[in-house]
Amino acid sequence: MKFRLTLVFFVVLQCVFGQQTVDTTSIDSNYREDQFYVSIAYNLLNKIPDGLTQSGFSSGLHLGFIRDLPINKKRNVALGIGMGLSSNSFNQNMLIQKENSEFIYSIIDESETSFTKNKFTMYILEMPIEFRWRTSTASDYKFWRLYPGFKFGYVFANSSKYSGSPSDIKVSKNPDFNSLQYGLTLSAGYDTWNVHFYYALNPIFNKDVKIGNESLEVSVIKIGLIFYIL
Repeated sequence: MKFRLTLVFFVVLQCVFGQQTVDTTSIDSNYREDQFYVSIAYNLLNKIPDGLTQSGFSSGLHLGFIRDLPINKKRNVALGIGMGLSSNSFNQNMLIQKENSEFIYSIIDESETSFTKNKFTMYILEMPIEFRWRTSTASDYKFWRLYPGFKFGYVFANSSKYSGSPSDIKVSKNPDFNSLQYGLTLSAGYDTWNVHFYYALNPIFNKDVKIGNESLEVSVIKIGLIFYIL
């Protein structure tokens, strides 16, 4: 009986702790890396007109899948092509209103108007494309990575919300948002912790949008963390 209990004990230990060692006979020589991603970012408005300011935390949440396509024998250089979704909010003092079928943009005079919330949000279908360099091997799951790339985005929904005096305002399906968003990306880091950077190459709104007589050419810069999963 004692022998059987001892045998069971060692079998359990092997099952639990044996996962921490690499069985060299089962190493996958055709391994791929970083196929799923989750990113949390701070959204910073760029090229803003006079009077427009951000407030609070403007957040971006991104998640998706990237197909890893190694292009060398060591498989530490690859291309990545993927698809994902993101939600991007911007807390600021630009009021978006709808009168009849026209959208009107203005800067809130905070000395005369009291409000608790004013933001617009974009929901985007994304296609990231990356050139991937890393120090990974078939048996090493902690490695350095440097992934410069490009990202296309299709804005499939948007909304604007204002909470304050004299009344709350909510609008959606605003056609003034550029449906196509695109920009440069860079992800870099070690193991779990990786910084992520996005620099938009086109404005958030189309060329006809103006505040007063000034064209609204505001774009976005995103800075955050990205987590990759096999």
